[in-house]
Amino acid sequence: MAARIEDYALIGDCETAALVDRNGSIDWLCWPDFSSEACFAALLGSEENGYWKITPADGKWKTSRRYRAHTLILETTFEHADGAFRLIDFMPVRQKNSHIVRIVEGIRGKVSVRMEMALRFDYGRTVPWVTRIRGGIRAIAGPNLAILRASVPMHGENLKTVAEFTLSKGQNASFSLTYGVSYKRDPSKIDTALTLADGEHLWRRWSRRLKYKGKYRDAVERSLITLRTLIYRPTGGIVAAVTTSLPESIGGERNWDYRYCWLRDTTFTLLALTNGGYFTEAAAWQDWLLRALAGSPEQVQIMYGLKGERELPEREIDWLPGYEKSKPVRVGNAAAVQVQLDIYGEMLDCFYHAQHSMGLHTEDNFHVLIRLLEQLEKVWREPDEGMWETRGGPLQFTYSKMMAWVAFDRAVLLAERLRYEAPVEKWKTLRDAIHNEICTRAFNNKKNCFVQAYGSAQLDASLLLMPLVGFLPGSDPRVKSTVEAIESELMSAGLVMRYNTSKVKDGLPAGEGAFLACSFWMVSALKAIGRKGDARRLFERLLKLRTDLGLLSEEYDVDRKRLVGNFPQAFSHISLVNAAFDLEGGPDTRGRAHRNSLPNSGKPHPRSRASRKALPTH
Repeated sequence: MAARIEDYALIGDCETAALVDRNGSIDWLCWPDFSSEACFAALLGSEENGYWKITPADGKWKTSRRYRAHTLILETTFEHADGAFRLIDFMPVRQKNSHIVRIVEGIRGKVSVRMEMALRFDYGRTVPWVTRIRGGIRAIAGPNLAILRASVPMHGENLKTVAEFTLSKGQNASFSLTYGVSYKRDPSKIDTALTLADGEHLWRRWSRRLKYKGKYRDAVERSLITLRTLIYRPTGGIVAAVTTSLPESIGGERNWDYRYCWLRDTTFTLLALTNGGYFTEAAAWQDWLLRALAGSPEQVQIMYGLKGERELPEREIDWLPGYEKSKPVRVGNAAAVQVQLDIYGEMLDCFYHAQHSMGLHTEDNFHVLIRLLEQLEKVWREPDEGMWETRGGPLQFTYSKMMAWVAFDRAVLLAERLRYEAPVEKWKTLRDAIHNEICTRAFNNKKNCFVQAYGSAQLDASLLLMPLVGFLPGSDPRVKSTVEAIESELMSAGLVMRYNTSKVKDGLPAGEGAFLACSFWMVSALKAIGRKGDARRLFERLLKLRTDLGLLSEEYDVDRKRLVGNFPQAFSHISLVNAAFDLEGGPDTRGRAHRNSLPNSGKPHPRSRASRKALPTH
């Protein structure tokens, strides 16, 4: 059985990532990129589906672990009756090839150590052909090639590669696993010690750029390091998580593939990066968005692949039993073809804030936005599947309508600021019409609050964003009553549910965890309605739900007291960062509802000039 979700650590090379449990087993890795087929898939099955473990050879042991300060370099310490050793795991930022490096250091006494590796390509199904090479082994399955090199002898055992060795204090052993393609020359050997030193320097230099100086700096830094790891470096796209099919409820079927890029995350992401001082990454995300939007405005999707791919067909992997028997295991995501009107507001809001924070705009880009708005003008009155990608049929979701308002609102602001030719008066009329319709049709007088959809009596956590996007101020009594209603009806053990799955027909069996991003939205919503003390207390409670390494999944099971859902989840970490800035940020911190204008020249914000550096490379 795989470890608990919170027992996994993240390592990555900014193109893919692996999950390592606290006993030194790598149970998940997709190669060569985040959305490729897994070659270690024990996370969703068993050791037969691929893993790579380094532990004491026998007996009992205790472990402790940490990331080296300001880095993604993982250290796990094994305490054994005979002594202790440290396991250092990391993936250097990718250059030509992708590598996993594992270094074992003796720190006390003398301990026998065992390394076991079972590569299984094609999501744990294919056993590769393994041959010996000098200093290691070569494993091939179709186009896939992996080379394992080691400083200690290795041998084959029951379709695994094994090494057994003894370490005393001051001694070390090293392993490097490198991905290549089978029809090209073998990847070159790397110097593991030099690569470690170089990697630590690069991450520390990147972390020093963080602009946040408040009380929660450590949590913000760790979340931004996690977010940087989820950015696909060649394109700037940000993957929602490194996993697929980790269940939203243990044993349930709400299991989805999150190894893609969602448009709903765009503005949240941009603000987290720019407020943190990471303007190069924010600009790369904006560039990815522009490329993804290329084409007919009628064909805009809610999500894309890492490179902007549109085809993400969903299928089930029936040979994997799923995490803790949670089936099905899905690859691909059928929600890519859903209609979600909120994405128009996300795109316009993202361009608005990119222009304000970094001066990123051209008239050609603005023409793309005009075409999107022409499409939105045609469809904004139609029902859709909503931001939560429900599969119970389209509705007139309040959040979707609110984001249509955001789209026209930001378009007006951009056009007036940049003095581009545009139908501003028509946009103002549409903006006001949408606003009036929401206030009339989405407000339930009996419940005295806004509701999930027109004519509904159900609440939805997305309504917490009303004051945050500037639809209504937090001082508006309708906003206050809505926040309080969500607090009363959708909070379980002090955490926020997206909606009540037992009352809302979303096409799936009821049951899921509390949604962590929504809980962070509640922090900002409480502050917006004047309850800053309650907001801070909730934020600090949420911080305690992070793993010992500062990581978060998508949801939290309040009954089992466990993290659930895909892991680590970009949306959760982005929401943590934005809530921290909302609570602690100074006058330069930018929120979604800001209306402060730059000079009409559209010059970049001064902060953007000094920090336009990507994660350093070798």
